[in-house]
Formats: sequence, C-alpha cells, structure tokens
Amino acid sequence: MQTILAFLVAIGLLVAVHEWGHFCAARLCGVKVLRFSIGFGPKLWGWSSRRTGTEFVLSAIPLGGYVKMLDGREGPVAAYEASRAFDKQSLRRRSFIVAAGPLANLVLAIGLYSLVNWQPVDAAAPVLPTPVASSLADKEGWVGGERILEVGVSQDALTPISTFDEFRWWLTTASLDREVLYVRFSESGHDGSISSQLRSLDLRSLGGGATDASLFKKIGWPSPFSKPVMGDLSAEGRAAAAGLMSGDVVLAVDGKSMRDAHQLTALIRSSPEVMMAWQVKRSGQVISFAVTPKAEKEGVEVVGRVGAFIGGTPDTVSVQYGFAEGITRAVGKTWDIARMSLVAMGQMITGQVSLRNLNGPLAIADYAGKSAALGFVQFLSFLALISISLGVLNLLPLPVLDGGHLMYYLWEGLTGIPVPEKWWEVLQRAGVALLLVMMSIAFYNDVLHILG
Repeated sequence: MQTILAFLVAIGLLVAVHEWGHFCAARLCGVKVLRFSIGFGPKLWGWSSRRTGTEFVLSAIPLGGYVKMLDGREGPVAAYEASRAFDKQSLRRRSFIVAAGPLANLVLAIGLYSLVNWQPVDAAAPVLPTPVASSLADKEGWVGGERILEVGVSQDALTPISTFDEFRWWLTTASLDREVLYVRFSESGHDGSISSQLRSLDLRSLGGGATDASLFKKIGWPSPFSKPVMGDLSAEGRAAAAGLMSGDVVLAVDGKSMRDAHQLTALIRSSPEVMMAWQVKRSGQVISFAVTPKAEKEGVEVVGRVGAFIGGTPDTVSVQYGFAEGITRAVGKTWDIARMSLVAMGQMITGQVSLRNLNGPLAIADYAGKSAALGFVQFLSFLALISISLGVLNLLPLPVLDGGHLMYYLWEGLTGIPVPEKWWEVLQRAGVALLLVMMSIAFYNDVLHILG
C-alpha cells in the first residue's frame, strides 16, 4: 500500500508541476487554456474555473497529463478569440510555452534538493574501503582506510569533503568529463600517527562512458568503509554452522589481517568450498573458526557465500547546509544530473550502456516505495531525481515530446516557414512508434527487476 501511495504522490506531483509550467506560460502569453488534465483517459473528477473557463480534470490513467489550449489546427476558433489561440502566437511565445513544462520540472528539482540540503542528516563519513581487485583505485595504489579531506580537478583549487556521497559525486562528474581528480586524504600509520597526502586519480582511462551502475566498481569503491563485523546470519548458512555469531569482529583469515567488510566479502566470494581459518573477536576474546564458503552460481560465475550479512554501520557525520549554500548545491546537482542523464541516453543509443538501465512505471513505483520507507529526506531526493529525468526526457528532440515541438520551431526559425503538415504527421507517427518501443523495453526491464 505504501508503494502504491508513494508512486501516486510522486507521479501526481511531477506531472502536475510539468503541466503547471505549460499552463502558467500559456496564461502569461494570453493563450486560452481549455483543459488542464492530470492523467489520461476517462475523466474521474473535475471542475471549471468561472474566471478563466479552464476545466481542471483528474483522469483514470495516472501516467502523464496534458494542457489543451485553444488552437485553430484542432477546431474552429471564433474571430473574437483568435488572438488567444496557441497557433496564432509568435514563434518566441510558442517556444516559451512548450519549454516551460520541462523547465518547471528542473526548477522543482532545485527546490527539492534545496529542502534536502537544509535538513540535518547523518551521512557516511568519507572513509574508503579496500578497493575492488584490479579496479582503477587498486592499480593506482589505494589500499583502503584513507579518509578524504579535499578533492578537485586542479591541485590549486581543492574543495573540502564532508561525506562519502560527496566524494562519489566528484568521482561521477570527473569520470563523465574525463578528468584527473586530485584527492587530499589522511591515513593512520602503524605507530598511530596521522599523515596527510595528495594523490591523483586518473579517471580519463574510463573513457567517459561509465555512467551506468557499474561506475563505482570500475573505480574501486562501491560503498563506504565498514568494519568486518558479522551481521545477521542465516541458520542454514556456513557461517552459522561454523559457530560464528552476529557481532563477531573478524580480525584475520588464514593469517591475513582483515581491514574492512569489503575485503572480507571479496575473499569469501573468491574462495568457494575452500576451508579457511578465521580469527574473530567476541566479548574481548579472540576465537578461531574453520569456515568453508558454499559454492553458488551467480550468472555464469561460481562464487563463495557463508550465509551472512557482513559489515558494520559506517562511521557517520552530521551534515546541514545554510540557505544560500543549500540552493547553490541544489542548482549544481540538478545541472550535473541533467547532463549525466543526457550522456546516459546517448550511451544507450550507441550501445555503451545497456538498455536494461531504462526503467518504467513499475520500477519507479518500487523505488518510490523504498525511498518513502527510508524517510522523508530520501523520498524528496527520489522525487528530485525523477523530476530531472522527466524534464530531460521531454526536452529530447523527439516528435510528440516537448523537445520535438521545439525542434519544429527551430526549423521554422531558420527557414521562416512551419514544418509542412505532411511531414509533421509522418514525424508524429514516428515519434509515437519510438516512444512505444522505449516503453516496451522499459516495461520488460521492470518485469525483470521485479522477478529478479
């Protein structure tokens, strides 16, 4: 029930804001709006404004909406209202009305991210785990345990970092822009001393094409540092059978010291059916256990598993931004996500990123429910992300989308004549066909996501 409610709230808000952008721009330009609808299909509820004559409607299919304006191409227009028809407006005004919807979604995202930034939240500290074997970080000498202090794409302009998520954002944008990232960090020596170092991370080798979910594995840090602590254990798992208990801190495996949960997990996965000697700390005592990870198939690969969640809660820091900084960060994040969304779409077209990253309404509903369950701040962040995606998608130069109409207007501006009606009809049909294909792929991915 929570998932359905969260989905309806998300879609209803985002569609309403998008259409409200069109509506306000039309009203500002003097265009008469006949209907403002949230959803498609049969009318469920509605009312008409006596002042403007606009009918406001809730429809049965909550997967979009529309603003219907007075338009001579769609029916006869009385002479006294001709100046209020959309098709009689200047090219500049028509472009403004069409662009206002996607822009409203981007403005909403800035507002939502600003609200998130103004809230006090506990976030994972910027402490790095042991890097993934053969990853970029592993090859460049990072070992894990480093605490990030400052980052930047220039040694002379480093930005202080407060959380692990901030660091990951720098990694994402630097990878997208194919840049070298300079990182100042601190680490503890064997004698307990703490030293500060500056090191570079050459993200150009990723080729700017790693904006999918595997980015952080390729770099080497998919999650923040977490102690090698045993969490919940399955009663049928190999860890429980060996005598391990929740709360045990793993000190060493086969004589090799375990620095963090990621290092331990990687060792388990690479050792199916291999007996290993574990040393753990329990209630102040060091105890030894023989643990043999069970071999299980993961796709075409065979990996080891012990039937337990591994990893303690990461160290956290409390973060809250002031009014101006919160807005500034929100604008920057909205811009970066919009830019990355466009790059990701381009990579799907060129085959650099799998089409399985294309999500539809079922996956969005699932994510909406999960984010709502995590809390108010997480749900706001989810709404901002989807709002950006909706805005960017509608600005794509595809017929039937807002970007497609802007493309027609660009042609009209360059040539001085509108797109011929014959070509307009052909392009609209092609646009509908392309959207149907995209929706089919997204729905197929949704089904795999739910079944997977």
